[in-house]
Amino acid sequence: MATGDDNDTVSSSPGGFRLRLDVFLSFRGEDTRATITKSLYEGLEKRSVRVFRDDDALNRGDEIAPSLLESIEDSTAAIVILSPRYAESKWCLEELAKICERRSRLILPVFYQVDPAHVRHQNEPFAKHFRVYEQLPEIADKVPRWRSAMEKVGGIAGYIINTSQMMVMAVSAIQTLR
Repeated sequence: MATGDDNDTVSSSPGGFRLRLDVFLSFRGEDTRATITKSLYEGLEKRSVRVFRDDDALNRGDEIAPSLLESIEDSTAAIVILSPRYAESKWCLEELAKICERRSRLILPVFYQVDPAHVRHQNEPFAKHFRVYEQLPEIADKVPRWRSAMEKVGGIAGYIINTSQMMVMAVSAIQTLR
């Protein structure tokens, strides 16, 4: 959920583009909602960082809400929490592709129990999901875009988290970035 109101403008350009949010959190809820996502969200909010975290789980067959895509557009930065089941969600992949299309904004990947090389090359645990998507005619055309986004984010230096101690350290470090 976005914090602040619609009139809260960080910056604007001559084209009227406004940034209402500091950070957009992209994550697979089933993997991370109650752990790292919750810790990051609460810590950033305590530091008056305006954060978007989608609290509503999308049902199978639902399309991404336009407000979610607008929140990506209206954010200065994105923190992408890549977890073992991230690519299981077409919506996560669509968010990631949209985030990567916004080239001028900061992307901070958090590799939560996954290897950055596996993200970059879509190896396991991601490969099986991409194989399935490539066989589905209604979304097969989106797969190259999703793969490109995974490759890009997998190549960005970020935080690698494999233990709860590493999670605490990474959350603390991320919260101090501003």
